[in-house]
Amino acid sequence: MRPPTSSFRDTLRRLIWPAVVMMLTLLVFWRPSVPIASMEQDNQRSADDRAAMSQASGPPWHYGSTLARYTLILYADLECPYCRAYVPPLMAWIERHPDIRLQWQHLPLAMHEPAASQLAALAECAGEAGGAEAYWRTISWIYQHTQGEGLGLPDGVLHPFHEALRACLASERPLVIVRAQADGAADNGIAATPTLHLRDERTGQSLWLQGPIAGDALLSAMDLIVTDDPASELAETTELSAVPDGNKPR
Repeated sequence: MRPPTSSFRDTLRRLIWPAVVMMLTLLVFWRPSVPIASMEQDNQRSADDRAAMSQASGPPWHYGSTLARYTLILYADLECPYCRAYVPPLMAWIERHPDIRLQWQHLPLAMHEPAASQLAALAECAGEAGGAEAYWRTISWIYQHTQGEGLGLPDGVLHPFHEALRACLASERPLVIVRAQADGAADNGIAATPTLHLRDERTGQSLWLQGPIAGDALLSAMDLIVTDDPASELAETTELSAVPDGNKPR
């Protein structure tokens, strides 16, 4: 067979080359379309997650998804050693469970005054200035730095934004909030910290829990309040009872 002539090869090249160019063009413009769409979906999901985790202005201040079915109301004292050990892991647990959010209620105990109310006022001023994120950062900062048991912050230790909060701290606004929340706790007969009130926002069912309740027990409590008679079942659930006398919250 006679080998193809150069003119034949040129003709073949002219016919194939436009097709190759067209295929490359399609690949360039078509291939990224899938990851771009995926990225847009991921960005939308991230935006939705951020919106769900964003908080309305307080007080009372909430931590967790605004879409959560359950609210865990925490009555706490910023000088309470049990609260100090319990709150950081509780906040981390809330982050892993989007169906429940945390609500803070100040309950400064008389034995820890005046430091407990002063630190509560500091947290409220931080929230007033910077919103929920600043509020919860300040709660964490206080527990990291306070000496506890009514001793307050060590000498010379000031909140990073103390100067910016000076006007608020000098006013009565934060203490009015703290006293109102403490009075509400007293009206409910609460005299120890930490105390928890778990509420199902869908049904209105609720459950009172005393002490630093672990995450697994909180999940059990969430299951209990969707039953017809959570109180009777709670009496049979030892994990949700108050802590032993030797470790009584205060």
